[in-house]
Amino acid sequence: MHSTSQSTSSTYLNRHADIDNRVQDLLSRMTVEEKVGQLMQLDAQHDLASNIRDKHIGSILHTSPTNLIEAAALTRETRLRIPLLVGEDCIHGYSFWPGATIFPTQLTMAGSWDYDLVRQVARITAIEASATGIHWTFSPVLCIARDLRWGRVGETFGEDPMLIGELACAMVEGYQGSGLNDPTSILATAKHFAAYSETQGGRDASEADVSHRKMRSWFLPPFEKVARAGCRTFMLGYQTTDGIPITLNHWLLNDVLRNEWGYKGTLITDWDNVGRMIWEQHLQPDYTHAAAAAIRAGNDMIMTTPNFYEGALNAIHRGLITESDLDRPVRNVLRLKFELRLFEHPRTPDQARIAAAIGTREHTELNLRMARESLVLLRNDGTLPLNTQGSNVSTTAQSFSSVTHDTKPDQQKPIVAASVANQHTLALIGPLADDPKNQLGDWAGGSGQVSWIKEEPRETVVTVRDGLQEALPHNYSLTYAKGANILTLEADPAGATFPDGQPRPPIQTPCAPDPHMINEAADAAANAETTIVVVGDVIELVGEGRSTATLELFGAQTALLEAIAQTCHDNHHPWIIVLMASKPLVLPQCTSQAAAIIWAGNPGMQGGRALAELLLGKIEPQGRLPISFARHSGQLPIYYNQIRGQHGSRYADLTQEPAFSFGEGLSYTHVDYSNPCLSVEGRANDNIHGGRLQDVHMDDILRITVTLHNTGQRPCVETVQVYVRDVVTSVSWADKELKAFQRVPLEIGQEARVSINLPVSNCTIVNAEEKRVVEPGDFDVMVGHSSKPDDLLPVGFTVVAENR
Repeated sequence: MHSTSQSTSSTYLNRHADIDNRVQDLLSRMTVEEKVGQLMQLDAQHDLASNIRDKHIGSILHTSPTNLIEAAALTRETRLRIPLLVGEDCIHGYSFWPGATIFPTQLTMAGSWDYDLVRQVARITAIEASATGIHWTFSPVLCIARDLRWGRVGETFGEDPMLIGELACAMVEGYQGSGLNDPTSILATAKHFAAYSETQGGRDASEADVSHRKMRSWFLPPFEKVARAGCRTFMLGYQTTDGIPITLNHWLLNDVLRNEWGYKGTLITDWDNVGRMIWEQHLQPDYTHAAAAAIRAGNDMIMTTPNFYEGALNAIHRGLITESDLDRPVRNVLRLKFELRLFEHPRTPDQARIAAAIGTREHTELNLRMARESLVLLRNDGTLPLNTQGSNVSTTAQSFSSVTHDTKPDQQKPIVAASVANQHTLALIGPLADDPKNQLGDWAGGSGQVSWIKEEPRETVVTVRDGLQEALPHNYSLTYAKGANILTLEADPAGATFPDGQPRPPIQTPCAPDPHMINEAADAAANAETTIVVVGDVIELVGEGRSTATLELFGAQTALLEAIAQTCHDNHHPWIIVLMASKPLVLPQCTSQAAAIIWAGNPGMQGGRALAELLLGKIEPQGRLPISFARHSGQLPIYYNQIRGQHGSRYADLTQEPAFSFGEGLSYTHVDYSNPCLSVEGRANDNIHGGRLQDVHMDDILRITVTLHNTGQRPCVETVQVYVRDVVTSVSWADKELKAFQRVPLEIGQEARVSINLPVSNCTIVNAEEKRVVEPGDFDVMVGHSSKPDDLLPVGFTVVAENR
């Protein structure tokens, strides 16, 4: 029997009672309708009152500041007063609250390779979001970006499972803070479980045909890492794998996640996964069967499938599931609410905290630091930095840079300190040079996911134009020309909405070159000593449902670059490209003439200021690529850790080498690597400087030591990368894998001996029996600047066979 009244002595309202007892007491009082409702998360922008009163929903998302207050009031009127979980896409900051701190996008942040800085970003996001009444963020993304055409590459940490796992753990730690009872903590979500990014043709949510062994080899390790680190929720991908939607994948959800890893957290579907099984994947005949299948498979919360309510109740009525089948997922949802202490403190918007915590000076300073560390210098012939007069070459962390590969100090062009009498001219050109919306990227105020905010307050975003105007010395003049338009939007002839009622993205039509705009830009370049061109992509070309068939610059941008290249060539003026793009794009042939190339990603609110500082030499470039750049989309996939073994080493018509490789990044100095050696911790007199270290055991810890020497005239932070190759394997495997990295600050002229520890137990493969093991035999350890073979110094070891 279910109680129909609420007693003040109810155990579930006793804040001192054990959480298990509180959950069980509340569960015993709930009707079947209330249980079904607790498993639902719906969009707060539609039918909020009826969803709370009539469907008893357990969670809301996309909740405007006004709706947050209304939702809390409506909940207090319900029979059991079960508080709502309020979720939101706080992907790189709480981007749907005006004035909140919007950081660089996740892929951009990954360019920093900085665990602690990423953790601090997530901590600030949690502090700001929690003040507004948000309890749950659908972040971080642990997808591995392998097909660059995929629209959501910019939401990932790149292509390497090890780097992804490290940075994802940093975000989980930052979001969840010291524990869920901390009022500044929010629930983290590991998504999209699993292999969502491995889609056919780069098409979003397409079939991901991935074997169990391949899943265990690459796609599951980052998720296992965050599961064991305490990430409280997992979100399930849209796609099917081997014909089975992730939403119903018993092997993945139960055999691996819950049983093998012992995961006790809560599973949430992605947007309308249950409905998509009906109207898109055609795997269920109706909502009754779809709801029953989702419950039986082990899902806990169903995101934005309004018909789940009637479907689940009908499934119980028809005997497809029982009411007791609801108890396990309801317990999981209620447990989160008790651990967050929502019954005692509903965490509604706190105006005092909002005023004190959102967009503060300290948060802005950390945002600027993240933007600085994320910028990746890909090419430099010595033109950069533009101005050494007044350059900041202090040894603070913000001033450190990464190593340069192409340019050593003696190869750099001489730079004469400017005087007041010597006026210098700079041309800033490009459609993204003064575009705050697209600088922020997807999942920000202007990206269209919510209705109550159309763009972030203009004064909160520093564009490249803003940054240069602010930072240029008084003897520099700046001329700006947009130069090109990118696209126009047209209605999709298939209709304004998808079958589930969600808006269908419009058709993107590329803009033709405008002769007047290009001539204006060419004139500016002709009359300037140096030209900076900012090009890239825009939010209409990225995100969910917005994969691209090619990687070339859209619209009139290529024509603009060709005109600038010709103009600067004719006038013997250097020009610089800033690629402000959500993912690696293919640059046209004319860009081979550019003096420098910077990948800025989507650098957030402070991106323009960071770029200006980098261009002018006030800071040091220190970013490293978290993902490889293709020369042509026909090269895909281009990721560095591909399975070895093929006929030849190139295409008949093109090299297989990427344009820029994973781990690459230049600086304004040069760092030499030398004298790598290998030893086993605790064993004396076995340092190997060449050859191969013998008799290594699987429970040993290796110490890799290498000498770094900053031979240039600038300080830097060198990101030392350690890769491992298992020389002979029982099954096909990657030629090398990142296993460790360390960021090392170096002063001008400094030489340092750097040691990095590597457990042998990390040097694994997944064998034919789907077991992750260390196989006896020879291994190569490679340490250096990047994943490029020429950047790595080798040393080896041999693991002995052991009876286990």
